[in-house]
Amino acid sequence: PVQLVESGGGSVPGGGSLRLSCAASRYISCMGWFRQAPGKEREAVARIFTDTGVTYYDDSVKGRFTISHDNAKNTLYLQMNSLKPEDTAMYYCAADRPYSGSWCYDFRTRPPYWGLGTQVTVSS
Repeated sequence: PVQLVESGGGSVPGGGSLRLSCAASRYISCMGWFRQAPGKEREAVARIFTDTGVTYYDDSVKGRFTISHDNAKNTLYLQMNSLKPEDTAMYYCAADRPYSGSWCYDFRTRPPYWGLGTQVTVSS
């Protein structure tokens, strides 16, 4: 297993920026960010293969959010720019092992490792 701890959430006005961090207890090569707004399902925001740097973004955040990983620190980041009120949600760090059928390759599944979340609130 791997433990994940998020930080960096907060309240910002629309158009502002935040950077989320997720410290992992060990290296794992497939990590990402999800978010869940009140009354809505949890949705994937971005994913990265930390060994190759290959990334994926949901259309709603493309061009505004950037996912990255510091292998030396086992820390995942999400730089969020041009924030909108609709970005308001609890943001969760997640991880999985990259095998066939895992979330890394099949978005219909869910990763097994989750952090507790960090709240992001964007005011209009």
